[in-house]
Amino acid sequence: MKNSRILFLLLFLISFFGAFATNAPVYVRLLYLTSLIIGGSWLWVKLSISGLRLIRRSRSLRANVGDIYDEYFEVHNNNRWLCPWIEIHNETDLPASAGSRLLVGIKKREKRSYLARTWLVQRGAFSLGPTTLISRDPLGVFLSQKSFSAESELIVLPLLLNLTSFPDPPGLLSGGKVLRQKSLGITPHAAGVREYAPGDALRRIHWATSARRQKLMVKEFDQDPQSSVWIFLDAESAAQISQKDYSPLEGWDNWMLGHKPEFDLPPSTFEYAVTSAASLTHYFTKARRAVGLIVAGQKSIVIPADRSTRQEEKILETLAFIQSTGELSMEALVATQAGQLPQGSSAVLITASVRPEIMHAVDDLLRRNQRPTVVLLDAESFGSEKSNAALVESLRKINVPVCRVLCGDDLEKALSNISGTTSTKENFLWREPFTP
Repeated sequence: MKNSRILFLLLFLISFFGAFATNAPVYVRLLYLTSLIIGGSWLWVKLSISGLRLIRRSRSLRANVGDIYDEYFEVHNNNRWLCPWIEIHNETDLPASAGSRLLVGIKKREKRSYLARTWLVQRGAFSLGPTTLISRDPLGVFLSQKSFSAESELIVLPLLLNLTSFPDPPGLLSGGKVLRQKSLGITPHAAGVREYAPGDALRRIHWATSARRQKLMVKEFDQDPQSSVWIFLDAESAAQISQKDYSPLEGWDNWMLGHKPEFDLPPSTFEYAVTSAASLTHYFTKARRAVGLIVAGQKSIVIPADRSTRQEEKILETLAFIQSTGELSMEALVATQAGQLPQGSSAVLITASVRPEIMHAVDDLLRRNQRPTVVLLDAESFGSEKSNAALVESLRKINVPVCRVLCGDDLEKALSNISGTTSTKENFLWREPFTP
């Protein structure tokens, strides 16, 4: 387009000065011709884009890594004339996003729509826009554009694996002795009533007491005696290892046929750890276990254990934004939080650390009558010069279940302990039930 502008500008200047200096017919005709082309091209781009309107719609603003995200684009031509062609540029920060198109021959008062499908390969929050419409004249002299700002945001949650089994952390059974500790959720163990506070759920209101006292009163509950599961995620930057990641989008060429590609996690210990934490949260939530999350990334985050679909969404959304920029080690994280966990709780430690101090964290949990399980990412297989294989032997000696995950392993099979694969057949090392 730049070359076309220079060419027509030179022709215009030559014809203008030639006609002014010599008044020769050839220069006069060339001046008229270039003026007509320049004026017509400018009018073309202005009229073709003036009445265009863009609408972007999507079914959901939540999706998971590995999903195919569908988004609908609609272009409305509200002009009284034909729009010969228009370029649509999707300027979202979503990696490898689809949506950019070239539409031709949009008739007056016509609506043109299409479906854009994007393969989600990175967790986080991404704006669905801005979107820019660009109109050009046939000779490429002028360009006109109209921008539409982003109106919504897509949150990409971590990849969820369909785990079929996991070493169920042993805990107290329902129906046992009630734990005299307040619960944020509703349990079968009512503890009393208190005055209503803004934010309390309406289903917790005790209407009979409220009518008697002439003010809203809500029920309080004690924790269920079934043990809760606490997931400790290691987000210390010094403990993470990653290799060069080759984008999986390069091999994806069947999207038009609706074939969902196989997604492979990037060779990063933290991405494996986040996926493990998300999948275990989903697994224990389906099993009606109360799940909590403890992680120290950009900041320390503690999500109290609860059993509900809303709890799962809360943890997954936290995992979507967490980064491996923390300075608190796994053993320090356990030391600061283990004292706050109820006795009989189960803890799942997900780490790639090679430091022997991890054993101090495990011993601390055992002394507090809390049952630890360790998901240990093999640092050496991810490119580290050090190995944490000695930790596996140390955990075996004290009968603590451990799952060793190597880079490139089928994480679903590794965590589910499915036999038949050489890398995961003996991943879980079981211990006898803990006796305090």
